[in-house]
Amino acid sequence: MTTQEVADTLVKLCSKGKFHEAMNTLYSPDIVSIEASAPPGGSREAKGLAAVQAKGEWWTANHEIHSATVDGPLVAGSHFTVGFKLDVTFKPESRRFTMEEVAVYKVADGKIVYEEFFYNM
Repeated sequence: MTTQEVADTLVKLCSKGKFHEAMNTLYSPDIVSIEASAPPGGSREAKGLAAVQAKGEWWTANHEIHSATVDGPLVAGSHFTVGFKLDVTFKPESRRFTMEEVAVYKVADGKIVYEEFFYNM
């Protein structure tokens, strides 16, 4: 797939709330993922699909998504960006908040090999 095709597919799946399906079908086994901040007891960086999946499972287990808006993609060569706006509750504290995030992705050989998230909470 081209960068545009990967980007369009990611946006389509995420718009339907299919974040895990997007990860499982579009990510390289060697993906590197960088968060804006580290999760409790964790690192900002996750390397490899299994580590990224585990990070996603932690997020899903600890957050209830009430709504999500996905904007984009904006494609430039092998990179693309997507904007996310999430209305979520952090379950351990029963704290509801809105999260705005910009994600930058890099595609190689038809798979996402790098992602980085920028947000303030």
